[in-house]
Amino acid sequence: MSRPVLALGLMSGTSMDGIDVALLETDGRGTARPLGGRTFPYPEAFRKRLAAAVRAVTPAAPEARALARELTDRHAEAVEAFLAGRPEGHRRIEVVGFHGHTLRHRPRLGETVQLGCGARLARRLGLPVVSDFRSEDVRRGGQGAPLVPLYHACLLAHRPPPQAVLNLGGIANLTWIGPGGALRAGDVAPCNALLDDWVRRHTGLPFDRDGEVTLRGRADPARVAAVLAHPFFARPPPRSLDRLDFDTDFLTGLDLADGLATAAALVAEATARLLAVLPAPPRRLWLTGGGRRNRGLVRALARRLAVPVAPVEALGRDGDLLEAEAFAYLAVRVCRGLPTSLPETTGVVEPVRGGVLHRPESEGAHAGGPHRLAHGEEGGDRQDQERPGPGPEPGLDGEPEEQPGGE
Repeated sequence: MSRPVLALGLMSGTSMDGIDVALLETDGRGTARPLGGRTFPYPEAFRKRLAAAVRAVTPAAPEARALARELTDRHAEAVEAFLAGRPEGHRRIEVVGFHGHTLRHRPRLGETVQLGCGARLARRLGLPVVSDFRSEDVRRGGQGAPLVPLYHACLLAHRPPPQAVLNLGGIANLTWIGPGGALRAGDVAPCNALLDDWVRRHTGLPFDRDGEVTLRGRADPARVAAVLAHPFFARPPPRSLDRLDFDTDFLTGLDLADGLATAAALVAEATARLLAVLPAPPRRLWLTGGGRRNRGLVRALARRLAVPVAPVEALGRDGDLLEAEAFAYLAVRVCRGLPTSLPETTGVVEPVRGGVLHRPESEGAHAGGPHRLAHGEEGGDRQDQERPGPGPEPGLDGEPEEQPGGE
């Protein structure tokens, strides 16, 4: 039996609000004990540059490479700040799961690009880092997203099936866990990306705090129906979205509150339609991600869905950290030679072990110690874990760049 280890997970989501850092004790299988975390908001100037890059910058552009280095350094600073009061924990951390930030996600074109450099982060932290979780799945015909279902299944393994988790992030995604651990998963609809962009467009504020304005609005069913006529919503899961697949143009002409209520109604209706094609209704739909704090969105879901909804806090979990925890969990799976995605979750042809492992230049020179997990102590082909792939282009500073995409 594999021993549980300490792993850090880092997530910068499509909402572009900041970096989530989470510490997890896990064996990459059935054990996952959260040990706290913290969100480090992006400075507004950096967030604007990141948003501009997502909308306009090509992955090979010098601006993308420079932004990837800065984003990596901001992740390193977030980890250092989080661990500043946990020196004992730092010495015991075996691996870091680094998602990076999605710049492009076009799996039908064979493209998924996450900004960030795992090798740079490993050197800075003196810890092994797993990054580039999505590329191998896309290369083998998968959607490359969502990647969190295996972690959701671990969290809900003790509850009677079927269960489901709805991650209300920049893009909403859903995991369904059936009898015997059967999984189905897919992206649902644009979520906080629409809500937050609409708020910024009208007020300059980052989001609708607690959904106060959303609650006051009246949804426009005709606009919701028009968006749902898009071919994406007719596709069965697995399926995935890029942040730029939809924008707020369909809300033009509405005021702030009605636009937010209409965007919330879109998420609720898309969720209902996706649940309808799954093998059986879940006993409960567990809500995670920032959108669970939007009372207007939660109300729209509760009114539209025929299943009870509850935040993951009712399970003793922190919905702001669940995705970062998932990448800590997946990093351990990568090091142990376990799949990170399945045909049922991404549409890949066979179970895939994604991720690229980067070791710090000088093992043992840092307080992190020998990092036995990253050396393949407990299973897995080390050469395969360090999947070289086709070889990313060198960055401007002469180091390998992550392929600068999803979730």
